[in-house]
Amino acid sequence: MSTTSVLTDTQRIVADRVITSLAGPDARLRDDQETAVATLATPGSRALVVQATGWGKSAVYWAATAVIRSAGGGPTLIVSPLLSLMRDQVAAAGRAGLAAATVNSANVEDWAAIENDLLSGRLDVLLVSPERLANPGFGARVLNALAGKLGLVVIDEAHAISDWGHDFRPDYRRVSDVLQNLNPQTSVLATTATANRRVTDDVAAQLGAGNGGSGPDDHRGTTLVLRGPLARKSLHLNVVDGLSPIQRYGWAAQEMPFLPGSGIIYVLTVADADRLVAAIRAVWGDEYPVAAYTGQLPAEERHGLEDALLENRVKALVATSALGMGFDKPDLGFVVHVGAPPSPVSYYQQVGRAGRALDEAVVVLLASALDDAIWEHFATATIPDPKRMSRLLDAMAGAGGPMSVVALESETGVRRGKVELMLKQLAVDGVVERTSDGWETTGKPWTYDADHYEGVLAVRRREADIMRSYVRGERCLMRLLTESLDDPAAADCGRCSVCRGELTPGLNATPKDETVATISAVLRSKAQVLEPRKMWPPKGSFTRSGRIPPDLAAEPGRVLAFADAPQWGDVLVGAKRGDEASRGHLAESAVAVLGDWRRRGGVRPDAIVSLDLRGGDVAADLADRLRAVGRRPGSTFPVLPGQVPGREATSGVEATYWKEHLGSAPADVAGLAVLLVVDETATGWAVTLAAAALRAAGATAVSPMVIHQTV
Repeated sequence: MSTTSVLTDTQRIVADRVITSLAGPDARLRDDQETAVATLATPGSRALVVQATGWGKSAVYWAATAVIRSAGGGPTLIVSPLLSLMRDQVAAAGRAGLAAATVNSANVEDWAAIENDLLSGRLDVLLVSPERLANPGFGARVLNALAGKLGLVVIDEAHAISDWGHDFRPDYRRVSDVLQNLNPQTSVLATTATANRRVTDDVAAQLGAGNGGSGPDDHRGTTLVLRGPLARKSLHLNVVDGLSPIQRYGWAAQEMPFLPGSGIIYVLTVADADRLVAAIRAVWGDEYPVAAYTGQLPAEERHGLEDALLENRVKALVATSALGMGFDKPDLGFVVHVGAPPSPVSYYQQVGRAGRALDEAVVVLLASALDDAIWEHFATATIPDPKRMSRLLDAMAGAGGPMSVVALESETGVRRGKVELMLKQLAVDGVVERTSDGWETTGKPWTYDADHYEGVLAVRRREADIMRSYVRGERCLMRLLTESLDDPAAADCGRCSVCRGELTPGLNATPKDETVATISAVLRSKAQVLEPRKMWPPKGSFTRSGRIPPDLAAEPGRVLAFADAPQWGDVLVGAKRGDEASRGHLAESAVAVLGDWRRRGGVRPDAIVSLDLRGGDVAADLADRLRAVGRRPGSTFPVLPGQVPGREATSGVEATYWKEHLGSAPADVAGLAVLLVVDETATGWAVTLAAAALRAAGATAVSPMVIHQTV
């Protein structure tokens, strides 16, 4: 909808003071920014701003906060999805003359002081994560106390509250609960750069109507939607298709020094981030300035890496999607994707990090046919299974009180990660709630909305089809992206690899064979540490419980090939088929890993035992080769036939299976340190039980070497 809302002279003075503090003495709010601020200054208003990255959405809520506070209004609550975003926003608020703080898992020791400052009026802005909103203690202490006092609520990256969006997060739906309990005079702003029309309509509906308005420019009875053109003129989009997984690593490593400025290389998994950093350094040296950035790193380390990129002390961060929303580096020169996200909307969001304050920035997608399987996983991962939901709710109903996630895993036979997701989904629907003692039902029934979820799945698969069109270069790449966001101004860009008919000058289409060979050899010589399990499965699902005794525990081991490691694909396939060259490559890498392991104070085996869990003789063959090199004795750990549990089996089910299907441990290991060579495992329960059996048979230590760990 259009509007003519403008700021009063007094409000404009306050807003201009904020904008000049943020952007310089000559900066002023643009017309559409002023419209949003003026709307939010009217108590009880609702506004949704859908604008391209770099448009200045944060300027709207800083100016609106200052205007509301200057008129005696309450503080602002900002719901942000990422710690890095919160940190940047606290700094920006300070530059704008506002006192801001964040409550998150990285600053627990500061919570009490921050909450006191907020409730006493000394804070202008509090930033929280959606997960914090779901915390019952936080809700009782802070949200209840602020329910009638907030002047503005901001939902940043608001597409995440819609399950039609590319990045739906169940915890984000807690925002709707907050809105229901707001003072009707509290204004609400939602912002995003990545929402198509369906997501926009859903978010606008969730914001709800504010306190009913009375005049033509009074927007308290509806949600004002401000939507602008989304094309980014600085971006040169490119697709490089047809590379194998290891060739994609080769391309990224080879082209790294020739990409402009500093940038981000996005990968799909944590393992890919670590491997690609190693690949780049294999080509350019161990000191080459790249680093892996993932959500598994401690907050302080992530902050340090963000600063290094902001200050151009690294050429690139190789990152998962943990580095994305809210990261603001105006001179970011490039974004490369090794593997495509499942949605054109999420892809647009990530490439939008580049070129905000540059005339030109390079964007490259290194596509692969293997991406299809990943897209299908993301499409279905958050769709609830009605049978599992019923099993979970039945277990909770019969418990007579709160249950922990661990107890629910044991009771239902559903794996812990899936249980956690299901509980969040049920909490969104008000069917369960988390208390300080665990999870319990509310008494509200749950029904599976088949039509809705079939629609969500259909949308996600259509988005995957758009990404396939993008990879194939069916038409202008920027047009494809902006059309997927229902941008009415979508048009051919004239700059992408489709419009130009070639890659951006200076980029090569394929890596050199010698580059790929170098990377393959280096990556195969590196192994991932396999940490031994310390606890048996939860009580009740297995014959043992509690801590694994030290005299039965395995030593830290090594994994040669983790998940879909690209350097191993052809070798693993060939080794399983009995190909001599592949098995030779496997043995060479294992010898190199053993040497490094030994230098680090690890395994010094007296005997080598093989364990083939998936049939075949891959582990037996590798063990024979290692025995020949090291002149060590050895034997085979027998496995009884049976139907191995599927990926969804709980720890207790899988551990029970392997306890029953591992044969008797070899008797010739008494008094010896054993290297246990295993062909393939996902969870490591078979390895844990085999190690325990070998220790019980007299082995002084058991160090596992797993050829392939799947996920």
